[in-house]
Order: sequence, then structure tokens, then C-alpha cells
Amino acid sequence: MNFRLVAIGALAALAGVIGALAFVPGAIDGLLPKRGDITVGKALIGGPFELTSHDGKRVRDAKYRGKLMLVYFGFTYCPDICPAGLQVISAALDNIGAQSDKVAPLFITVDPERDTPEQLKSYVSSFHPSLTGLTGSAADISAAAKAYRVYYRKAQDPSLSEYTMDHTSFVYLMDDKGDFITHFPHAVTPDKLAARLKAELEKL
Repeated sequence: MNFRLVAIGALAALAGVIGALAFVPGAIDGLLPKRGDITVGKALIGGPFELTSHDGKRVRDAKYRGKLMLVYFGFTYCPDICPAGLQVISAALDNIGAQSDKVAPLFITVDPERDTPEQLKSYVSSFHPSLTGLTGSAADISAAAKAYRVYYRKAQDPSLSEYTMDHTSFVYLMDDKGDFITHFPHAVTPDKLAARLKAELEKL
């Protein structure tokens, strides 16, 4: 199925389920360095990772220096949240046109057991051509998720024959040095995401 054909308007219907997949309330505030009662410095989100791309190549985060990174954690067996989020990212990149070559959109699986490079390659082909799917060993994924403060766990739904994954569903925007700029909730619109990308691209 080509998920880019999913209507953007359907995102509104998904908003109600986001709470269960987001950070524990107050978690982001807890990641901001503080001096007394004043928040200072940068959020402690992001960091080095070494994973395997959907082309089967080992890649490090340093590969994307010089570009903005859009980092999204999910899994290919996700029925709606992940494809909808990737559709928003794809639409935002289409919106900024030729400037999209200065953005590296990354889809990091939280389900390495099923998401092999081959599975990811087939999946990401339904979205933006610059999207890179990343997987690895359980330890690789755990390290990347820890760096981005991403929650995930395997969950069994009695109505499904396959297990599913509960996970944080933010879109992280990182600068050209790999440092955290901001994050967006799952229900962000393509226009809002594109506007922020354009603003950050002007700083490069």
C-alpha cells in the first residue's frame, strides 16, 4: 500500500491515541539543564548512534552532519500512527522543494526483531525518496532510543495475532551538528513542520 495516499485529514482522528505514546508528563522539562529555577543550556536529547540502513550499510550519526535531521522512531508493522507520521514528514519535505536535500529524514525502528533492512527498504519506499530506514541489533536500538529519550516496549493485543509496539511518537529536529533544536507532536501539520524547516535552513 502507498501510505502517501492516506489523507492528511485523517491525522485529526489519531490525536486521541497520542497521549499513550508520548513522553511521561514533564519528562522533557526534566531533560533541560537548570540553574536554580532557570532553564539553561540545551535539552539532553540526541547523541551518537551506529545503525544499519535499509541498504544494509552500517551508518553513524556523523554521516548526516551538515544537514538538518528529522528523526522519527517507529516500526513497519504499525497500523496507523507511524505511516501517518511519515506521511507528514514526506509532505513537509515536498513543501520545501529543492531545500529538502539539506534535510536527512531518518526512520529508526523500535522493532528490530521484525524490521530487517529488507523489510525497511520495502516500507520506506512508500514515502519520501530521501527517507532512510535504520535498524540494528537490540542493543543498537536500545542505545539510540536512550540517546533520544524514547520509550518503547513490546505489547500483545489479544485481538491481534502479532505483537505490537508501544513507543514515543515525536518527530525530533536536530541541527547540522546533530544537536537538538525542538520536537513536534505526532499531530503536527505538514505546513507547520515545513515552516520550521525553512526557518532553520536559513541559518545554515
